[in-house]
Amino acid sequence: MKINQYKTVYQIAFFPRLFPVNCYLVEEETELTLIDAGLPLSYKGIMEAANTIGKPITKMVLTHVHDDHVGALDQLKQMLPDVPVYVSKRDAKLMNGDRSLEEGEPNTPIRGGVPKKLLTRADVLMKEGDKIGSLLAIDTPGHTPGSMSFFDTRINAIIAGDAFQTKGGIAVAGQLRPFFPFPALATWNKELALKSAKKISDYGPSLLAIGHGQMIEEPKELLYKAIIEAEKKLA
Repeated sequence: MKINQYKTVYQIAFFPRLFPVNCYLVEEETELTLIDAGLPLSYKGIMEAANTIGKPITKMVLTHVHDDHVGALDQLKQMLPDVPVYVSKRDAKLMNGDRSLEEGEPNTPIRGGVPKKLLTRADVLMKEGDKIGSLLAIDTPGHTPGSMSFFDTRINAIIAGDAFQTKGGIAVAGQLRPFFPFPALATWNKELALKSAKKISDYGPSLLAIGHGQMIEEPKELLYKAIIEAEKKLA
């Protein structure tokens, strides 16, 4: 485990060299918001990081419901039973193992590891524009139908889940990187992922923080290149 900090954003990186899986703690004045819950044993590192920062976790927020983003959620909920869990209304279905599509959605199968034994359910169903402390919730579907990103309005940082990856080279969700193909293989709809990538870029973030790979400061040019590449491949 490795902790990397950018102002109010703390990245907790598990297995950063081999199979990077990231969780994030966003620091508020007196508390912390956890974004994503990593792998089953990630709860130890998450709690250790919170103790090091010296503030309590008061919210647990999910970018999307794949196994490598909810792995420690049950353990954390047992340890922090009064801390609410936030997830998009759409991805809340995946907590039940329900991969069925909704009316109007593209007819592409939901991919990736959807949890089969998850006990925890959402306390709060999020939608576009919701405020969670200093975070603004943004709909960024594509990797899953209900994927969301979170914009720290104080520092213009975006925690984007798997809307992008940086391990193996920066890429929009669904665009294969041979040295780390897993996010692409787990992406539901490439066209929607591209639209969401453009939406994220339009915020002009000072930081891109993602589920797999290193955070990128001032990512404007790299976001542009990744989006252009995805456009060409989908044309």
